[in-house]
Amino acid sequence: MKRTLLLATMLAVFFSANCLPADATALMRGDGRASTSEKDISPAKCRMTPEILWGLGRVGDPQISPDLTKVLFSVKRYDIALNKGKSELYLMNLDGSERNRLTDSGKDESAAQWRPDGKKIGFVLAGQICEMDPDGKNIKKLTDLKNEISGFLYSPQMDRVLFVSPVAVPKVNLHLYEGLDKSSGRIINDLMYRHWDSWCDGINHIFIADYGPEGINNVTDIMAGELWEAPLAPFGGLEQISWSPDGKTIAYASRKKKGRDYALSTNSDIYLYDVATKQTTNLTEGMKGYDTNPLFSPDGSKIAWLSMERDGYEADENRLFVYDRQTKIKTLLTAGFDQDVSSFVWSADGRFIYFISNHHGADQLYRMEPGVNAIKKITQGAQTFSALKMAGSNLIALHSSFDNPDEIHLINPVSGSARDISRINQTTMEKLSLGAVQRRWVKTTDNKKMLTWVLFPPHFNPGRNYPALLYCVGGPEISINQGWSYRWNLQVLAAQGYVIIAPNRRGATGFGRQWKEGVLQDWGGRPMQDLLSAVDELKKEPWIDEKRLAAVGPSFGGYSVLWLAGNHGKRFKAFVAHDGIFNLETMYTDTDEMWFVKSEFGAPPWDKGKKQKFYAASPHRFVQNWNTPILIVQGERDYRVPVAQGLGAFNAAVLRGVPAELLYLPGEGHWVLTPQDSILWHRVFFNWLAKWLKHDAKNE
Repeated sequence: MKRTLLLATMLAVFFSANCLPADATALMRGDGRASTSEKDISPAKCRMTPEILWGLGRVGDPQISPDLTKVLFSVKRYDIALNKGKSELYLMNLDGSERNRLTDSGKDESAAQWRPDGKKIGFVLAGQICEMDPDGKNIKKLTDLKNEISGFLYSPQMDRVLFVSPVAVPKVNLHLYEGLDKSSGRIINDLMYRHWDSWCDGINHIFIADYGPEGINNVTDIMAGELWEAPLAPFGGLEQISWSPDGKTIAYASRKKKGRDYALSTNSDIYLYDVATKQTTNLTEGMKGYDTNPLFSPDGSKIAWLSMERDGYEADENRLFVYDRQTKIKTLLTAGFDQDVSSFVWSADGRFIYFISNHHGADQLYRMEPGVNAIKKITQGAQTFSALKMAGSNLIALHSSFDNPDEIHLINPVSGSARDISRINQTTMEKLSLGAVQRRWVKTTDNKKMLTWVLFPPHFNPGRNYPALLYCVGGPEISINQGWSYRWNLQVLAAQGYVIIAPNRRGATGFGRQWKEGVLQDWGGRPMQDLLSAVDELKKEPWIDEKRLAAVGPSFGGYSVLWLAGNHGKRFKAFVAHDGIFNLETMYTDTDEMWFVKSEFGAPPWDKGKKQKFYAASPHRFVQNWNTPILIVQGERDYRVPVAQGLGAFNAAVLRGVPAELLYLPGEGHWVLTPQDSILWHRVFFNWLAKWLKHDAKNE
């Protein structure tokens, strides 16, 4: 209690200085009743802060009722004092009216969905399936299983459910543990033993069970005895599983490999499980890359899915395929479409497929007519769509931009017009003063045009000059989209009084295959010159102080910062590298998914006859040139870029006598996901930059 009151007092002082909100305990309580999105706050325009960012409601998982009149969705809010968040369920009419919160259990509620008859809403609470009436009343627990359930789906006929739950991975040489029940040792004899941010002690399987009003029974593991997971770890969810409309078949994605083969391959496939015979067949046998997200057409005659062509390359072009179950013919629908497809849905009559694709820094909606294969872009503008669903003759999706977090939008598929129907964060966002965003095309050293976003501080005055941050994006195959982030939010950075330069350097998606693959096996080449081209062009502006520039970035962006630290030609006054790769040679053997370094690096460091030029771009080879203050951020549970990379970079800076600081986060992985660690991260980040870039810094 004392700790909570102390933190509340500290935050109240902080918020009063930033004009929002006066009652900090309301923000921390996290009960949804007094969040910044629903509580009246100061009428003054305020700057975005990390605390305000964590006070926003995170809207997700919209689900349309069977009668097409209502939208069920979740809102996750975080309690800063308790350092955790919980999701609650909301219901509103399709036009956004009569929005009501359905649940207030005090626990996380997820995987919410309508029962096919619309008379019940199912959801996961405390790892078990529950149901309630559409008004939120009469909550009933349907399962009481030993292992927690992460998600489930009703069969269309409501006679069965499928659900996802973990099974244990057998220990190696179990007999050696006899009498050693307190030993924490792990015996490992193959890859892959840890993944992203956790150890591989359990894997998810798909189960089916008979369903009735009183609960479930006759539970069957449809992957019994298999030592691989479905959905795909670590980020796959229910979008990778689909019931056929007749309830006789389950389609799912799985990478049925283990150990070394699993660590070296991205070759997942689409499998069809026959509920009656319990037989499984591979729909995509011979297709070598990622095959994911199977979805039956409304009449069940076809299956569409996403497919990458090459094994081992996670960022290969994501294409849309369809399989005709009668003719058994597979058809590539997006041939010649030089863009990636993400989420997609069938129209209610099965005539069209609507999908999302990134183009020039925005995720837009498109329409495809299978058989005709004509692709039409539906939406325009500075925005990002996700979580696409059909809503009768309309579409709904999550919508965000640099200026707004995710909200549910209702979209006309003919005109492309979209409007916010959830408005969870509207009150808060209207009280904030955000920085303007400018779209610039910068010429690179090889005369290409590169989209570079420029974000200005709130209340920007072109008659002043400002310090600027070069934001080096991660990936490496990823674009800086017109979307909202809760990790590296560019508006939060700009609110501190910085101009943000955010280039879509070589490797960015949404600019064609050639541009995206321009980063492969050339990390220290064109992509780095692209970053320098952006900062060299923008620093010519009279409102940027070229003597107060810093480069910041996470992951591949952290690698970029560490490379620039030894190759920047005195452009920058400070650096911040978050979970960045310092030593490419040790990274090859220390990371988790070995296919990543195999495709990105081209060859292992011990293969002296092949492509060794790549390793010449390792940041550790340029430490002798380091002379600029650098902040290193590193998560202990980051198994993609292991902790030794960050510690090595920090140690090198100190040994060189370079001003350096290390923010070590023992509970975080590749991303900072807990409220207090994130707020600490922001404070350390801003304090470091202010020390070296602000005129009132002690060293100036």
